[in-house]
Amino acid sequence: MKIDREIHHPIHPKHRLRLQYTETPFNCDGCKEAGIGLKYGCSDCDFDLHKICAMASPTIYHPFYPKCEFQFFYKPPGNERRLCDGCRKDVQAFMYHCKRCGFDLHPCCANLPTVLDDGEHDLYLSLKLTSPCHKCGRKGSGWAYRTNCKTYNLHVACVKELLVESWQVMYLNIDKNKMRELQTRLPSLKGTLKSHHKGQKQGKVMKCCQMAGGAIKIIVSAILGDPSAIIGAAIGSFISK
Repeated sequence: MKIDREIHHPIHPKHRLRLQYTETPFNCDGCKEAGIGLKYGCSDCDFDLHKICAMASPTIYHPFYPKCEFQFFYKPPGNERRLCDGCRKDVQAFMYHCKRCGFDLHPCCANLPTVLDDGEHDLYLSLKLTSPCHKCGRKGSGWAYRTNCKTYNLHVACVKELLVESWQVMYLNIDKNKMRELQTRLPSLKGTLKSHHKGQKQGKVMKCCQMAGGAIKIIVSAILGDPSAIIGAAIGSFISK
């Protein structure tokens, strides 16, 4: 599929936006969510859009909501607060909305791949979890990625929470005390998985722990709007320490 190198966009009519690639997180001026990887940007105005937001389709459908037709909006319709049904975070600007059912999705959440492959393992996007999330410990509703064996589970919402905090520490010059506090509060995925596999052979434990480290990196990349490459490695490694 051909990707345009430059585009015009109605919310930034002054200049053409150029396709760029960055491994430093940015804030999308369309959906107001974090991004990484491919983006359309204006260097004159410090204006950026996720590639997904810049090229948003007017109408989409999602396998989790087979009866819904999602239409694209530049601003949330109505005056009430709206939450994304994927990540359960506030919808502030660009969004997809189903008028019939009232469901809302961030563009990046709407485009999350149903299957992610980190080169060795498949991670499946689920509408709800039947096993505890490694961040919050809860099951039930809330989009999440899980392995086929269901021993590794992480809510999309939980990854976003970790991203915001780790981004502040890594890129916004948060003080060292804040960094230490954050690192003590982050979940130890390796420790969690070792407890899960207590009594099993060491080789199997190590294999599953390695899987967790690789999994979180590719989930981070997908949530930040570019699942085509594992480019969230720095943040993903920070989160999964």
